[in-house]
Amino acid sequence: MATSAASQSAIQKFINSPAGPKTIHFWAPAMKWALVFAGLSDLQRPADKLSLSQNLSLVATGLIWTRYSMVIIPKNYSLGTVNVFVASTGLLQVARIFKYRMSDEYKQKQAEEQAQAVKA
Repeated sequence: MATSAASQSAIQKFINSPAGPKTIHFWAPAMKWALVFAGLSDLQRPADKLSLSQNLSLVATGLIWTRYSMVIIPKNYSLGTVNVFVASTGLLQVARIFKYRMSDEYKQKQAEEQAQAVKA
């Protein structure tokens, strides 16, 4: 027997909602938080070990999917939220990479590699 929407508790409304845990609309964003945690753990890595292309793709996918989550029906706010964080962590890493590449340490390393390439 189906219960009316008015008599359902808040938990039942959440479980039975179009973006609730019975659907992919709930589980995809939940699993995507792993990308955010991986990006945050990369803050411990030296900037010279980070991939610019990988982090630019995280920024792009975060921005694209944030927009998408707001135009689909039903609007998926959890997907939007996780993708804002994906884009943010990607942007943070891109900033770290650019800061490193502007440093004297990076320029000296590049000059040494070029000198060795000329000798070979």
